[in-house]
Amino acid sequence: MEPSFTQPAEVPATKAKALLERHGLRAKKGLGQHFLVDARVLRRIVAAADLTTEDTVVEVGPGLGILTRELAQRAGRVLAVEADSEMVRILSEIASQYTNLTVIHGDILQIDPVSLLPATSGTRFDYKVVANLPYYITSAVLRHFLEASRRPTLMVVMLQREVGQAIVAGPGDMSMLAVSVQFYGKPSIVARVPARSFYPPPKVDSVVLRIDVYGKPPVEVPSTQALFDTARAGFSAPRKQLRNSLAQGLGMTGEEAAGLLRRAGIDPRRRAETLSIEEWGSLCRERSRLEP
Repeated sequence: MEPSFTQPAEVPATKAKALLERHGLRAKKGLGQHFLVDARVLRRIVAAADLTTEDTVVEVGPGLGILTRELAQRAGRVLAVEADSEMVRILSEIASQYTNLTVIHGDILQIDPVSLLPATSGTRFDYKVVANLPYYITSAVLRHFLEASRRPTLMVVMLQREVGQAIVAGPGDMSMLAVSVQFYGKPSIVARVPARSFYPPPKVDSVVLRIDVYGKPPVEVPSTQALFDTARAGFSAPRKQLRNSLAQGLGMTGEEAAGLLRRAGIDPRRRAETLSIEEWGSLCRERSRLEP
């Protein structure tokens, strides 16, 4: 059972509210800014990242730098990507104290992760992602890194509790989001985090999610795009039986869809939420055999 922080602990030395006031700033709702102020949660995130001085860490949305300081003290190199120019000003002050910290002003969704890594010929640089993600870009950021040409070896991210639970769900409660993450890595919830652990507090609780990224996908498929296209078709009408949702999503008759499912060893009466990653892979492979 993952720990749940039911009582607030001491906050980090850099207190969010005081720091904002000192710089004449306010948290911006439009950017989903909620700053972590519970030191126990902070330590749990850092511990989950298994950091060593050999690690390169990409932090997304560092904000006031409360987590950034902890990362810089443990990792070999920290690349902090921040979209808010006012936060960049604060982060630059922190960077002046750490030679292994680089602050990058930009939108992570517009930056190729590979471009952040050293461009040394013949050398592969692994990296980890650690972030307190704004809720409104959570899925996009996960896809951005997991679908990159060079994926991280590990991701430790703070996100909305319901989204985290959806990502770790097994067959019976699967969603398109779960398929899209679990194809690339094994997700697990490290801790539940109440809203009061942030300033200002959001309206919902959060979780710390760890994703151990696979070096190789767990199932063989013709292509990643083919797998996701097949899964999207299956989830196009999630309350319907798969024979009907696939027929709708793939533009075939119900009988054709039922035949495809049977050849993949799947009962056509099942629903998309009940399929495992392995079964989606089998269905995708069978579908590819129909293509000229």
